[in-house]
Amino acid sequence: MCGICGVVGHRNATPLIVEALRRLEYRGYDSAGIASLVDGQISRRRAAGKLDHLQAVLDVQPLAGVTAIGHTRWATHGLPNETNAHPHATDRVAIVHNGIIENYEELKAEMQAVGRQFTSDTDTECVAQLVDFYLDQGLSPRDAASKTLGRLQGAYAIAMIFAGHEGLMIGARHGAPLAVGFGEGEMFLGSDSLALAPLARKIAYLDDGDWCVLQPDAVEFFDSANLRVQRPVQTIALMAGTVGKDGYRHYMEKELHEHPVVIGQTLQRIIDPVTRAINLPEFPFDLAELPRAVITACGSAFYAGLVARYWLEAEARLPVDIDVASELRYRNPPLTPKGMALMISQSGETADTLAAMRSLREREQHIVSILNVEGSTMGRESDVVLGMVAGPEISVASTKAFTAQLSVLAVLTIAMARARNTMSARREGELLANLLDLPSRAAEVFSRAGAIQAMAASVAEARDVLYLGRGICFPVALEGALKLKEISYIHAEAYAAGEMKHGPISLIDKDVPIVVIAPSTILFDKTLSNIQEAKARGGRIMAFTDEKGAQRLSGIAEHMVILPDVDPFVAPILYTIPVQMLAYEVALRRGTDVDQPRNLAKSVTVE
Repeated sequence: MCGICGVVGHRNATPLIVEALRRLEYRGYDSAGIASLVDGQISRRRAAGKLDHLQAVLDVQPLAGVTAIGHTRWATHGLPNETNAHPHATDRVAIVHNGIIENYEELKAEMQAVGRQFTSDTDTECVAQLVDFYLDQGLSPRDAASKTLGRLQGAYAIAMIFAGHEGLMIGARHGAPLAVGFGEGEMFLGSDSLALAPLARKIAYLDDGDWCVLQPDAVEFFDSANLRVQRPVQTIALMAGTVGKDGYRHYMEKELHEHPVVIGQTLQRIIDPVTRAINLPEFPFDLAELPRAVITACGSAFYAGLVARYWLEAEARLPVDIDVASELRYRNPPLTPKGMALMISQSGETADTLAAMRSLREREQHIVSILNVEGSTMGRESDVVLGMVAGPEISVASTKAFTAQLSVLAVLTIAMARARNTMSARREGELLANLLDLPSRAAEVFSRAGAIQAMAASVAEARDVLYLGRGICFPVALEGALKLKEISYIHAEAYAAGEMKHGPISLIDKDVPIVVIAPSTILFDKTLSNIQEAKARGGRIMAFTDEKGAQRLSGIAEHMVILPDVDPFVAPILYTIPVQMLAYEVALRRGTDVDQPRNLAKSVTVE
């Protein structure tokens, strides 16, 4: 959550920071601010709401200075208003902070006991007050920062600047990501490489517990024991031109239309299109002898893991446990030593997933991660990284990253099935052919936009929506309900279709649309029975199906979106696209903020 950018250099830092913060809007935020050194003194500009509000303040009150920090805040402690917006400052230090200081009440009470006055409701202000307290005792900025960091508990990424110390910035990372960007005669801090891409060509990530001292032409890294260390420097892969809307109304609309390309690029990275050979990195264990796997993730990535469980158990005959990361970490389940822990995350920085990963490593699990950002913390701490080629995903609601995750998981399933001798060469060839054909089938979905829009017009009027799916399409129903909730603010729930009569059926009336994921697989007849039960109670049936299914749903469904015929194995990937498109079209009709829905953040870096 939140976004940080800092600049120490030779140019006016404010426009650089504003542009970097715009590239971090995808993380979700409700206020923004900048602090700069002007004639050696700290000067701030802050505003509640979007960056345009901050820009309006800057237009009236420009902010000069070549040493500055900026922040987009997602409220945790205190209301999302200007008073609680970052940076927080005293006369001697200004601070921006991502994460949560868990012992802030203790630190705040300590500072108040020595007469210090607080002006905000945030946990962050206690950090600024503590640094200032140590400066008041005669410590240097480095020593004051180091001593303060040793007092903090929780998760944080922090950037600090100091009055009277032009060209000096201190950054720190514990739990929340932070990176250093290398420019020419200037240095940068940022929450991720996307923020720094237009400013720097080289980047170095702080390890957990690290802190760093930046000057315009140098950076020093220190570990949690305050020992000077080196951190690897790498080239930033993302360039400035990769995040425009390209004529689309929203980033989400653009990213929805990128599904076919993303699926194709991800598959081509791991499947030779000529020989159909699967090219995965080397695993530190024998796939054939793997006793068990555990999958964990959060949000949409968890639903991708649910699909993978169906695939791996059915095709590779591999027992799979799955749990949301925030539960797995504390549930303490019995684990088979030397099993595979499969972690799924778009950002590679998701706090709950990262914590679960570290817990699983302590319990002798091999860590395999599916990530969109391979240089992330999870990527650096994994035994094997299976990268997807989704590119930057700016909209808070995940779309193309989800189908990219599924594409990687599908290929992994096939590779494991062949290694475990549970799939014939013929079946392997058939599934790989269906996967490689999937980008073309995905492109066809956009020709169904009219049917999806007609369905959306009915769904947009509802207060509650029920999603149903059976078997491997049940997670697709979960994904559809999540997307509708996230961006349209309509209450939606998803159930395995057979569970409808065990409670949810009592909710059905003429005002409740029933969105059904119903390809004509071996489970279609079972799903049709559930549809008939809902229809008999006044439910309005909205179906995603294929030609064969549409023939049987004629006269039953109020709206149908008829999709291309595909092998049931790849159906979850294809059917995800129109389900996400439905949520987008509903949100348009309700006038909500599609790219940055309220209360949500793209990269959740606190528990």
